[in-house]
Amino acid sequence: MTTTWRDDASRDLVRSFGERMELFERGEGAHLWDADGRRYLDFLGGIAVNSLGYAHPVFVAAVAEQAAKLAHVSNYFATPPQLALAATLKRLAGTGESGRVYFANSGAEANEAAFKLARLHGRPVDARTARPRILALRDAFHGRTMGTLALTGKTWMQEPFAPMVPGVEFLDSTVEALEKAMDEHVAALFLEPIKGEAGVIPLPEGYLRAAREITERHGALLIIDEIQTGAGRTGEWFAFQHAGITPDAITVAKGIGGGFPIGALITYGAASDLFYPGTHGSTFGGNALGTAVAGAVLGEIESAGLVENAARRGVQIRQAVEAIDSDLVAGCRGQGLLIGIGLSRPVAKAVVAAAQEHGLIVNAANDETIRLAPPLTIGDDEIAEFIDLFTASLRTVADALLLEDAPDTEEVSA
Repeated sequence: MTTTWRDDASRDLVRSFGERMELFERGEGAHLWDADGRRYLDFLGGIAVNSLGYAHPVFVAAVAEQAAKLAHVSNYFATPPQLALAATLKRLAGTGESGRVYFANSGAEANEAAFKLARLHGRPVDARTARPRILALRDAFHGRTMGTLALTGKTWMQEPFAPMVPGVEFLDSTVEALEKAMDEHVAALFLEPIKGEAGVIPLPEGYLRAAREITERHGALLIIDEIQTGAGRTGEWFAFQHAGITPDAITVAKGIGGGFPIGALITYGAASDLFYPGTHGSTFGGNALGTAVAGAVLGEIESAGLVENAARRGVQIRQAVEAIDSDLVAGCRGQGLLIGIGLSRPVAKAVVAAAQEHGLIVNAANDETIRLAPPLTIGDDEIAEFIDLFTASLRTVADALLLEDAPDTEEVSA
């Protein structure tokens, strides 16, 4: 019996991701090609991962050259690419000589390390100095492992796996709520500067500066999850830099590897001394191959001016989207090339499906938001193509809505 790739996927792959939407065979720049040779413009970028796009020569060369020399030796030893990447991340994050870096394989693993960091900070010298409380924000997303799910303020995600790791409390994203919740028993505040999975929702103006002041005043760590916002995506190397602050810890992944799985926890100041031998580890984290590729990706982002390109192109896209003549567009939000397009009706999934039919890859962050996270390399041609395809996709959905809303002809005649 002959099977299709969809049959194979349904039979062989776990169902936690739902039905796979397409079978892609290759990519180049901001474009993908499916098994039938059809080309698509990708404005999701592997969910903010493919910072250089597909098959970028720098990425390909880094993989090939390092794989031919040394891929993995374990963390009993150091390698030149590992040391070089750690120094680069410290420099870009502005942590200075007091900073240290822990390498992982994903964003969730980086956040697990940050969770442990918070616990180490909160352990008591005596009962009076205990800091058992950890604060996080409602609707934020920090990962799907048991530890990071405990930090994720989405009840529907947690319920199937309860009970959660204890000690985490969720707050509204206001300075007033933070002031009310904070005391000397709080070990850390975890937050995303832009809530990507919630619909690309930036924190309120001034929140990061207030959070830095409040956590410092009470002796709590400020831990910022830059997994989706880091590596230049928002028009700064890290989104917290827009606020002119330095957190105690920063988690990164996604775009730093440009498609290669790697994550990291960057610590600052006293937080850099909390881990000691035996408190955490990873077999694959920070191996020579992963760190060489990430070092090359970050080097290309820097040398090609792609952080500045993200800032400029983000403004260009938001203005172009807001100029589209469609009642479905309710506005744009976000920073740089992490953009949420608000919709006036809960039809985001229909827009995603229509876009794919037109040869465009975007994402429904929720029922009323389309999320964009294209490669940092995009220019005028890709943006013009995106606007054409997205406009056509909106028109397809609007036409379908008109048919749905039209009165039944038999009822009208009656």
